[in-house]
Amino acid sequence: MAMGDYESTATSLEGEENLIAAAEHIVKALGSNKNFTKDVKKILADLGSQLSTMATIEDNMVEGKKSGIEEQLNVVEEKIMSWESDDSMIWDSGPDEVAEYLNAVDGARKLTERLENQCLSSQEEKDLLCRAHDVLQMAMQRLEDEFKHVLVHHRQPFEPEPISFRSSEDDAVEEGSIVSFGDESVEESTLRDSISRNSEEFIVDLVHPDVISDLKCIANLMFSSNYDHECRQAYILVRKDALDECLFNLEIEKLSIEDVLKMEWGTLNSKIKRWVRAMKVFVRPYLVSEKWLCDQTFAELGSSNLVCFVEAAKAPMLQLLNFAEAISIGSHQPERLGRILDMYEVLADLLLDINALFSDEVGSSIRIEYQEVLKRLADTVRVTFLEFENAIATNASTSPFAGGGVHHLTKYVMNYIRLLADYNETLNLLLKNHDGAAATSLSPDTSPATGEESITKDFSDGCSPMALHLQSLTSVLEANLDEKSKLYRDASLQHFFLMNNIYYMAQKVKNSELRLIFEDKWIRKHNWKFQQHAMSYERATWSSILSLLKDDSNSSSGSTSRTVLRERLRSFYVAFDEVYKTQTAWIITDVQLREDLRISTSLKVIQAYRTFVGRQMQHIGEKHIRYNAEELQDYLLDLFEGSQKSLHNPNRR
Repeated sequence: MAMGDYESTATSLEGEENLIAAAEHIVKALGSNKNFTKDVKKILADLGSQLSTMATIEDNMVEGKKSGIEEQLNVVEEKIMSWESDDSMIWDSGPDEVAEYLNAVDGARKLTERLENQCLSSQEEKDLLCRAHDVLQMAMQRLEDEFKHVLVHHRQPFEPEPISFRSSEDDAVEEGSIVSFGDESVEESTLRDSISRNSEEFIVDLVHPDVISDLKCIANLMFSSNYDHECRQAYILVRKDALDECLFNLEIEKLSIEDVLKMEWGTLNSKIKRWVRAMKVFVRPYLVSEKWLCDQTFAELGSSNLVCFVEAAKAPMLQLLNFAEAISIGSHQPERLGRILDMYEVLADLLLDINALFSDEVGSSIRIEYQEVLKRLADTVRVTFLEFENAIATNASTSPFAGGGVHHLTKYVMNYIRLLADYNETLNLLLKNHDGAAATSLSPDTSPATGEESITKDFSDGCSPMALHLQSLTSVLEANLDEKSKLYRDASLQHFFLMNNIYYMAQKVKNSELRLIFEDKWIRKHNWKFQQHAMSYERATWSSILSLLKDDSNSSSGSTSRTVLRERLRSFYVAFDEVYKTQTAWIITDVQLREDLRISTSLKVIQAYRTFVGRQMQHIGEKHIRYNAEELQDYLLDLFEGSQKSLHNPNRR
């Protein structure tokens, strides 16, 4: 009998019982009236007898009904009890056994509801209801175990696609070195591996697709039996373990904020890279797939799908967010900027996913915490950028940089900002002032002017916020290099050092994506600057030396003039020897710049020497000519190699 038919019958029987009882009461009342005739009393007696018979029949019908319920309860109880002594799992016994057990459980549920809807007056009826409850509870406990079993034993292995990392320039400075900017201690290495940003959202099967319908069936039956809490808790427990295992496989440790703050940068740097990768994999595709599984399991059960998903994912998500929060409140050392930007970008990229996954009031706590961490990381980027500029401005040297080459600070800063170009869009957003306009410098008070112009004059109108800030960094760097050049006593070496470093800066911008940010006006200006320093170097080095080879109209006759000419030539050789000995130790690492400067120098020196010797040979005498023009030109090719040599050393080559 269907549940609705039974309820209708039960209601009808109860109404008839009440009507018969009322009629019997009326007949008895009338029968006690002494004024009725004998015939009337006989009629009333017959009616009472009939009513009594009807009541007896009705009692027998109800008793038969109760007997039928008990028989049905016996059948379902026997089926449910048969599995209580069996250690094997029902869902491992085949679909037929599963169907029989589910039918028995559903029968127990219906019998319990039927008994609850009756007006139970006898102890026997109450005992029957209590027994039905016990059978149903036993079945629910079994279904809870089976639910967990299906979730666990049919779980699909999750192996995230490998995410590629891209390497930075070979001469990028190792992270951590900028703390001291040591002249000798900084080594060139990889500054940052930037995570690939082309992963696509997709759903993977976290459990075998064939068991989704079984999970759904169990959940529906437990919910309809008012065991929804137990079903949800079982699901949350199993899936939380799976989420924890996913984080473990992604090499994410459970760390407190205090643990993170105590870490050395080398260790923390590695953990941040793993965290960035884990966030991308954990949200896409893992949480997306987790939400899909939850939706499929609890599709017909209201908001239970979202509740179960949020409760299972809350702890793992907070574990990830706590790490990001620890980074945001930790050190603002400049070498951390690239990593912090990686963290900010991955969180920003996943924000829409998080809002969709943790929707409504149920997921509000995760959404709010996620957005707060994102905001704190944005603030950290701004502060760290400021610290970077301050570190450049305040970096001091106590001794001149050997060989006048490209300073470690110059290499670090230019490779650093070249890597920051990867974050162009993000930095343009984060480096704006609150009114939406970009500042010309994050620290104007600590940005000294270079040359005769202030930093702000270096910037063209319409530059992006990032362009203005990066140009500010290079201006601060130039000011610092200008101070470092003053440590050299030799004026020619001062210009040589600045030529080297400004040329390096210009080439880094010209030959990279920085060109689009700095624009050609900046490049032209710095090309002009290094060329001016090159000319100043040549004047400081060779002007006084080449003045010895100037044509003198009074030197063409007389013994005194021959002596003067010979002395001037001897002085030239001495000066040339000294330049050779000194400037072979100077270094220009860029091949093109080295060749250009050699050629420019050679044209001036060899032309002056060849002219002088050619005109004055007869007055000087061949025995006083130490080198011919070709030999002198070869010697000039030894300059700027960074290895000191001497013309008096026969093995100099």
